[in-house]
Amino acid sequence: MNALHYSSIRRTKIVATLGPASDREGVLDAMLAAGVDVVRLNFSHGNADDHRRRLQEVREAATKLGKSVAVLGDLQGPKIRVARFKEGAVTLQEGQPFILDMAMDGDAGDSTRVGCDYKTLADDVVAGDRLLLDDGRVVLDVTGVKGAQIHTKVVVGGKLSNNKGINKQGGGLSAPALTEKDKEDLKTAVEIGVDYLAISFPRSADDMLEARRLLGEAGKDIGLVAKVERAEAVADDATLDGIIEASEAVMVARGDLGVEIGDAQLVGVQKRMIKRARTLNRVVITATQMMESMIESPLPTRAEVFDVANAVLDGSDAVMLSAETAAGDYPVETVDAMARVCLGAEREKTAQESGHRIHEGFSRPDETIALSSMYAANHMEGVTAIACMTSSGYTPLIASRIRSGLPIVGLAHNPIAQRRMALYRGVVSLPFDTTEMAATELNDRALEVLVKQGVAKPGDYVILTRGDHMNAHGGTNTMKVMAITEQHLPSQAG
Repeated sequence: MNALHYSSIRRTKIVATLGPASDREGVLDAMLAAGVDVVRLNFSHGNADDHRRRLQEVREAATKLGKSVAVLGDLQGPKIRVARFKEGAVTLQEGQPFILDMAMDGDAGDSTRVGCDYKTLADDVVAGDRLLLDDGRVVLDVTGVKGAQIHTKVVVGGKLSNNKGINKQGGGLSAPALTEKDKEDLKTAVEIGVDYLAISFPRSADDMLEARRLLGEAGKDIGLVAKVERAEAVADDATLDGIIEASEAVMVARGDLGVEIGDAQLVGVQKRMIKRARTLNRVVITATQMMESMIESPLPTRAEVFDVANAVLDGSDAVMLSAETAAGDYPVETVDAMARVCLGAEREKTAQESGHRIHEGFSRPDETIALSSMYAANHMEGVTAIACMTSSGYTPLIASRIRSGLPIVGLAHNPIAQRRMALYRGVVSLPFDTTEMAATELNDRALEVLVKQGVAKPGDYVILTRGDHMNAHGGTNTMKVMAITEQHLPSQAG
């Protein structure tokens, strides 16, 4: 395993989407080495064999590098799209009439009308509604609905090509979050062994609970990620909190969400979502177009640098790359650029100051220990790390809700827990097998691991958390301030 040094440990994690670009010889290994913590398998593209192969390649590459890398499967969801045009594309003119016809041949579209793959769309709209096509590049106002036909007037014209998405401004489309394709892909995700599964377009907590039910016993160790991209999901605090609490993580999916609620509102919603997720002890990923220009350019724009940095300063656990690494010309350079920006933002003092739950009470011993440890570490001179012996990764997760400039080290025997922690801000997961250790030597062995990895050195202090019974979920009940001494150097290790 590569040695670490706490001053160079990036706290914000990087999620990178796999695709043809990352399939090129040596690219995946280079992306992981450049800083990818979580890889995303996009079930909108490819088949089960593609996803299985890529997951296996990730596991092998991560083992070679000696790092824990999580795999996130991402279900397509009910992406509502126009059908196809006879000529492949048309150009719509402002002011012209245009018909979305649920009954027409899916390949017969022309400049006056086109089919739609979501046949009940005509039941979801009325005159006066606004439809946004191709991420808002084409805008149609509904003038009337006649049977299976939606009559519209073009407000913003432009080129419209095959299979482009349709959003309704303000939300309100009735498509279920989990399609039949999603249910099959969910089975594939369980079978190949993803660590997280993203659910697209949930409207409420019920959609996340349905996904959890479908995962069943076989998928009980898979963390659910709610992709928040519908207007209904952020319409009120209760709905958003319900979705967050029904998930292990949430994604600020700014593409479809921005189209439905408008860009002006999106800024505040992103900040509110990040804050609520952290307050409710959940992980939060900020996604969509973070370094979009690097699909074709070796350098990001200043605006992209600031976008990533602001997501870091807001408290995102992770920032995500999509087409940049799946199909772009510079996947490795993009990861490298994002890692540099994250590190730069994290050096800002505001990224290391926290008021998380400072005026609230606690109900669980492990939560109390986790947050007390972070408070102690942030206020005691000489502390260089917080080390958590954990079976599930829960204590490091809770600890990571508090901002700090110090690394949180999750010491876990369970490889599933190690990979889950790869998504938590500020957490470094290391393998730590306690099965052959006597209870009296656990603490010293843990400190030896930290010294060996370059996280601590003689003269430093480490805050150590553990339970009386190792490998027991929720058993953390002890916090110790431990001094690193010469006996913890690798050459002295027994």
